[in-house]
Amino acid sequence: MPPSDAGHGRDHHGRLGPRELPRRLCAVASELLPVAGASVSLHSDGLPMQLGASSAQAAYVTELQATLGEGPAQSVARSGEPVLACDLTAGPDVARWPVFAELAMEAGVRAAYSLPLGDDTVCLGTLDLYRDTPGGLTPGQLRTARALAASMTVALTAISHEAAETSEPEHGGWLASLAAEHDRLYQAIGMLMAQLGVAADEALARLRAHAFAHGRTATEVAGDVIGHRIRLERE
Repeated sequence: MPPSDAGHGRDHHGRLGPRELPRRLCAVASELLPVAGASVSLHSDGLPMQLGASSAQAAYVTELQATLGEGPAQSVARSGEPVLACDLTAGPDVARWPVFAELAMEAGVRAAYSLPLGDDTVCLGTLDLYRDTPGGLTPGQLRTARALAASMTVALTAISHEAAETSEPEHGGWLASLAAEHDRLYQAIGMLMAQLGVAADEALARLRAHAFAHGRTATEVAGDVIGHRIRLERE
């Protein structure tokens, strides 16, 4: 039997692999909608895990939201409702997320739209869309974006179910690596709670602040906390 490349392309049955599927769906979103890029992430307790993106710019701006803890995706994860930030250059969107708006503009993003993945009872993650000019989505475009988010929900749910039922390592291994990344963040938060004598929310805020101040991602800083390569001081 030929080796599988399901993590990055197609498996030996010709199916898109679990890592490639989110990227392909993001590429479709970029083609169907007036956006420069798209990204998809899973969310849990305010800690997103990016699954794929259509471009380096989209991946970066989504990671930026995760590190800052602010932006449309973070708001959607809390509310479960779509958030359309139509102008990150001025107005209420800038006032709502001032740091994110400034850094997104530096990255060439002028508008950002985020839609929930899941159903009416739970938000599993977000589909994040980025545009290089200010502007909104028409009702028809918003319907398309919602349909894409629904398709992503179905696809990601199918991957999860298949991983639970299959013995193929590319599926379970991919999801296990995402879980391990999430576990590292939780472990780092726990260590900071003990070191600093603070609650979990404050520990996460301190981790994010350190990451932002040093131009790194929250995941990178979490790894250094666990590896005892950095130690945050009590304020």
